[in-house]
Amino acid sequence: MPFLKAGDLVRFVSPASRPDPAGVARGVEALESWGLRVEVAPHAFDKHGYLAGTDGDRLDDLARALLDPAVRAVFATRGGKGSYRIADRLPVEAMKRDPKPIVGFSDITILLLEAWRTIGAAGVHGAFSSHGDGAWSTVSEQSLRHALMSDAPVAIEASPDVASADLTTSGSARGPLLGGNLDMLATAAGWALPSLRGAVLLIESVGLAIGHFDRCLTMLVRGGHFDGVAGVAVGRIDGTPANGPIDALWLLRDHLARFDVPILGGLPIGHGADARSVVIGAQTTLDADRGRLLQHR
Repeated sequence: MPFLKAGDLVRFVSPASRPDPAGVARGVEALESWGLRVEVAPHAFDKHGYLAGTDGDRLDDLARALLDPAVRAVFATRGGKGSYRIADRLPVEAMKRDPKPIVGFSDITILLLEAWRTIGAAGVHGAFSSHGDGAWSTVSEQSLRHALMSDAPVAIEASPDVASADLTTSGSARGPLLGGNLDMLATAAGWALPSLRGAVLLIESVGLAIGHFDRCLTMLVRGGHFDGVAGVAVGRIDGTPANGPIDALWLLRDHLARFDVPILGGLPIGHGADARSVVIGAQTTLDADRGRLLQHR
């Protein structure tokens, strides 16, 4: 069944960094055009250093949205930094009675992982994305709406224009899709990261220095967190400048080669104007030969 239907109430919260109010207003307008009712949490525009308010206020907004029976989905206004500071305090026992999706990506990855690890609650790795002129991407908006309001399969086609396409191997794999932002996968290791055995692992990244990128992968691999993955889906890997012959794709190829599983790169998932949305926890078929990621409802 779809997560949402026309008439449902959703709420915007800011678990990480402070959003641009104009951007949130555009998001509210878009969701209302889908027939949804929209609320914005009281502390959504607070500022506390690099955070959207204190840990207590951000957690309070998030917990109230997750526990309000009238609210059917919780949208993060943005990522940035800070969700990891409150992810261990999600009201998971109460959430079991009425699980609902958290919608977001980047820093929000850690909330999606913790919700899946603790109660098996699916979430949506995605958000509205915009072009350089600030206008919403129609492709991104349609993809998010489909992930939330349709019971048809979610199909994401790989693109040769996405640099990670060079990582694609061959073969197919099937399992729940788990993962997201690489930095948050590494941050979650040992406490909020669920077992990835039998899963299709999703990796995307933006803005990491080459050494930071390598450290994240090294820790996850050496710690055994990638052991038993069924396949790897790689989205956008942007903003990591090369250092001599070593770049982000070289590092991914070097670290992932030992697992001998199908890899599908070139997926327009993550940061970017036309980013697609996928469901974390949904059964997913990765077909590297056909260049497609298919999620089943």
